[in-house]
Amino acid sequence: MPMHPRLVDYPLPPELIAQFPSAERTASRLLTICAQGGDGGGESGDALREIQFAQLGKMLTPGDVLVVNNTRVLPARLNARKPSGGGVEIMLERILDSRHALVQLRSNKPIRISQTLQVDAAKLTVTDRRNGFFILECSDHDEMPTLFQSHGKVPLPPYIRRPAAAADLQRYQTVYARVQGAVAAPTAGLHFDQPLINALQQAGIEWLPITLHVGAGTFQPLRAETAEAHRMHREWIEVDRHACARITHAKSRGNRIIAVGTTVVRALETAARNGPLKPHHGDTDLFIVPGYRFRVVDALITNFHLPRSTLLMLVCAFAGTEKIMRAYQHAIAHKFRFYSYGDAMFVERAPAANASPDSR
Repeated sequence: MPMHPRLVDYPLPPELIAQFPSAERTASRLLTICAQGGDGGGESGDALREIQFAQLGKMLTPGDVLVVNNTRVLPARLNARKPSGGGVEIMLERILDSRHALVQLRSNKPIRISQTLQVDAAKLTVTDRRNGFFILECSDHDEMPTLFQSHGKVPLPPYIRRPAAAADLQRYQTVYARVQGAVAAPTAGLHFDQPLINALQQAGIEWLPITLHVGAGTFQPLRAETAEAHRMHREWIEVDRHACARITHAKSRGNRIIAVGTTVVRALETAARNGPLKPHHGDTDLFIVPGYRFRVVDALITNFHLPRSTLLMLVCAFAGTEKIMRAYQHAIAHKFRFYSYGDAMFVERAPAANASPDSR
């Protein structure tokens, strides 16, 4: 049965959209949503329970594997000027090669193919349009990666209604970011600091990095009449042989695979899309909607997501639409902080998500 995006719509008071990060990374609140009504780790409790993110270890048992996205956010926002002097905002989607980039362009007037833009002394030419994005080419003596590194700004999401500040250079980046290529942060990972990571590892929790370079398309809402008609944006992932071996071994001994963020879910489920988990290096366009059969991930740490978004639909597929939307109502009533700099949830997979057939 087709799923309408209105099922993952909800009203949110604007004051609950976090405009700044918490004072400390681990000071965020964590709303736990457990499949059987317990709170994980073998304890009993209510289906919804609030703890501090610093208490994440209560939800885990030795041998569980926390899989994290080690992508590093590029300074992906550039200010350019037209020959006429008009301003253009460039938002990077991905660097295609040393001289070409796929971007979003925002300007008071429409941008034309072959139009030139100036960033400091660098000259850029609009060469093509592709699925709502533009392709920019830089002149022979310039390189795209260098241009963004030298002149780019922190690409804060559009719902953060303030200019990027110096503190965002550090806070809109996970402490374990290593592989450069994202234009948005894998925000579930923003809650971890090094002392918490060390404490979890000392408690016997395994720490496993993989890579998904988050694209600006992650903020695009579902505009189609049904989820099935939505065209999913593509993002680059790498799940290597070592990660596959560690995950397979952990599952064979009965431990859980816990994804830190929806990006990790997409990456791991892509790597197992055709059956057993195996290495994957390249793009993914996997769109997870209710009815999807999860093969790898057992629990999920995630922030609160935009209404009518593909990410919220993924979380609903993972734990059940009614349960997640009730949790969002609870979070709003109890004034949780939403979106990138907001609070988080710990979500166990609904048993039915194991048995349902693949939907996409």
